[in-house]
Amino acid sequence: MEHVDVAIVGGGPAGSSAAEAAADHGADAVLLEKGVPRADREGTGPDSTDAAGLLDYWFDIMGIPRSEFPEDVVLSELDGAKFYGPSTEMTLTETGISSSADGFGITFHRARFDDWLRERATEAGADYRVGVSVTGVDTDLRSSPRHTVRLANGEDIAAEYVILADGPQRTITGGTLDQFLPAGQTMADIMPSNKVNHIAYQEHRRMPEELFTPEFIEFWWGIMPGHTAYPWIFPNDAPVARIGLTMPIGLDIDAYDRSDWDLLRASDDSIPQGRQYIERLLEREFQAYDLDDFPLVEDRGKSKGTETYPISSTRPIESPVGAGIAVAGGAMGTTSAFHEGGDHVAVRTGRIAGRLAANDRLERYNDAWHDAIGDEILRNVTFADMVRDWRPNDWDRAFTTANDLMDARGIKADAALRGGFNGIKMVLGYKWGKFSYRNGKYVQLREDDYAV
Repeated sequence: MEHVDVAIVGGGPAGSSAAEAAADHGADAVLLEKGVPRADREGTGPDSTDAAGLLDYWFDIMGIPRSEFPEDVVLSELDGAKFYGPSTEMTLTETGISSSADGFGITFHRARFDDWLRERATEAGADYRVGVSVTGVDTDLRSSPRHTVRLANGEDIAAEYVILADGPQRTITGGTLDQFLPAGQTMADIMPSNKVNHIAYQEHRRMPEELFTPEFIEFWWGIMPGHTAYPWIFPNDAPVARIGLTMPIGLDIDAYDRSDWDLLRASDDSIPQGRQYIERLLEREFQAYDLDDFPLVEDRGKSKGTETYPISSTRPIESPVGAGIAVAGGAMGTTSAFHEGGDHVAVRTGRIAGRLAANDRLERYNDAWHDAIGDEILRNVTFADMVRDWRPNDWDRAFTTANDLMDARGIKADAALRGGFNGIKMVLGYKWGKFSYRNGKYVQLREDDYAV
């Protein structure tokens, strides 16, 4: 059987970053990626969603300077983001968080980003294998190496450390961690890998040039049901944009008044499909144009200009580091359906896991990732909880209030007094939400919960 120091399952941002860091610190690291095809990539690679953008401070979270990004990865340089309620608008030109990067952020080509991270890993000395399917990981803490990574082709690999980076579906992570849970409990109960709770869908469309705004990303809230449901427009290379949405699945349309939501119709007998929502968004926002003015660009994205991705959005978990296992990126629950943010925390958690595994210090992993991305996770979890029961008029009221509270640095607590009752309610609600999740309480599975 082949023996390695570190085996990484999954070749997306978390896995590639883990492989690079492990190899860079002297470990014999192998990355195992099953590989899927994309229309915009030669060969196969990770099955990654292309709703790809990075804010200024996310570069610092990743630990990769903006200056290192190849120009063929970057699609648009952003000046800001526009947020729309049913009848309100808010524009941000600052994230309000200190950053070493200039500008508001970028949009980027996801397949090229993945390929670039793969190149970094292989240049560092990692063995990146595509077309290799992992079926499971067996662990015997009395053995050395402790882990046997089972492969579909029967050529198993022994490893001292395993980093699980198989994305938010967690197809390998779930069964692997079951070994360390108390009797009668499984990861399917905590973070089910086969139960999708959100769907991301997007289309690459060519926009009329007079409508294309490369300097802004745009989001709409309160026009489709579900507190984590929102459409967006991300500028690519002019005048192509990614027009898509994230929404929870399993919603009952009869639980919603169709007249309250702009993208619903009285005749709808079920929640619309992603394509229907996008067409309705275009009709709503660009009433002087026909849908034919926004043709699909079929040589982009995953397949014929479209992409659909299931997401198991949840709160993060800690890893059973005592068993020599770290879970990184979307597999550990850092993918947020609320704000589509996953790449930056995936890269950072992967880098931490790879470095610590290579240095035989993996027991520090949980503390290290909390220190690195805890504030980001805390913001996401708190905001998602705040808006859980919001209706369309709540989004309008929030954006109106936020505009009253905004300064160049973002919303500040002392501005609540200027915003009256709604301002006080918004700021105090956010602060109380963050307080309730203090000291890592946003985690739903702690290191001590594992039987290691």
